[in-house]
Amino acid sequence: MKILVVGGGGREHAVIRKLKQNPNVTDIFCAPGNGGISRDAACVPIKATDIEAMLGFALSEKIDFAVITPDDPLVLGMADEFRKHGIPCFGPSKDAARIEGSKVFSKNLMKKYGIPTADYQTFSSEDEAVDYISKGSFPIVIKADGLALGKGVIIAENLEDAKAAVHSIMSDKIFGASGNNIVVEEFLTGPEISALTFCDGKCVKPMVSSMDHKRVFDDNRGPNTGGMGVVAPNPFFTEAVANECMEKIFLPTIKAMQEEGCPFQGCLYFGLMLTPNGPKVIEYNCRFGDPETQAILPLLETDLLDIMLATTNGTLNDIDIKWKDGACACVVAASGGYPGKYPTGLAISGLNSDGQIDGADVFHAGTKFDGEQFLTAGGRVLSVCCVAKDVPAAQRAAYEKLSQVSFENMHFRRDIGAVAIAAINNK
Repeated sequence: MKILVVGGGGREHAVIRKLKQNPNVTDIFCAPGNGGISRDAACVPIKATDIEAMLGFALSEKIDFAVITPDDPLVLGMADEFRKHGIPCFGPSKDAARIEGSKVFSKNLMKKYGIPTADYQTFSSEDEAVDYISKGSFPIVIKADGLALGKGVIIAENLEDAKAAVHSIMSDKIFGASGNNIVVEEFLTGPEISALTFCDGKCVKPMVSSMDHKRVFDDNRGPNTGGMGVVAPNPFFTEAVANECMEKIFLPTIKAMQEEGCPFQGCLYFGLMLTPNGPKVIEYNCRFGDPETQAILPLLETDLLDIMLATTNGTLNDIDIKWKDGACACVVAASGGYPGKYPTGLAISGLNSDGQIDGADVFHAGTKFDGEQFLTAGGRVLSVCCVAKDVPAAQRAAYEKLSQVSFENMHFRRDIGAVAIAAINNK
């Protein structure tokens, strides 16, 4: 079976490493891929958003199944084009991908179907947004409507910061056309939970829960990033919370998408906050999270390709998805300066010829291979992940393995999993 994975980051590397375990897989291509992925798949230099070129390659190579993981090509409709030409794929349709592609769409969906979320208002006018914010309380959350690489959320502590945030999004267009409309919503408090699920349009099956760490510096300081590390499972996602989420959030969302005529097939990510009034949705993503995927998939026992085929064929209910006992910790090694400007082309030391470290899973995000060594090629460079008996043991192992890797100005958070471990110790 020939597989094409679209994308080129740590998430795609984790997916590919799992797909390789299926004995029916003969070839895996990744477009565009990266230096580390080139050790596990044949990399093809096609941009993830180039639908025409990607489809042409898939048809010429007679690809049997495509896995479209990034948000951009899904929102642009790549899955629709593949299916139109007879290539089955894992990933939602363009209409279903609006659940991430437009925060206005997703917030209105939650409001219409009674799915718990923060109170909000949407705006297409900067003046109207500022007038509304001036009458509110702080902190307040301001979100660009469209995609922004996981960075389109600004928490404003006061009116001055809020005005600046609205202006930078709507007038300065720091997120491009994604800032033509904004969502202004109440600031929620409580532990955050990443809950990824497999969906086939009617059935939804949760993966192991996880806790992401978005801010660039320790103690959740600094600007948002795409994610600096993850631990799984999330100790706040108890059985009682999981049951409540299934009843009030997961199933209602799947049914809402059916009612709207865009059933969701693929991976639906629920970004949740466990507030004093119960779990609420912060955001939806229409794909695997990054770096959540790197911490979750090492715990998966059931064959990933079988699950993906079931989501495509509408037979997810027939599969018993099993997970390993224990936990996984993932720490991201990033370029100094990320998420702002950073250098590239820096030599990475400590990896073997396959780009790995003994005793860990190293998933490459921003790397390239020059024929002799691995070099940095992005903001988030590597995800170092370790599975152990519990979260504290996994965290210790991940940091120990990360200490073997280095490149100039390498930056990483030193408190990944600290909140989770404190919660475990307080139980």
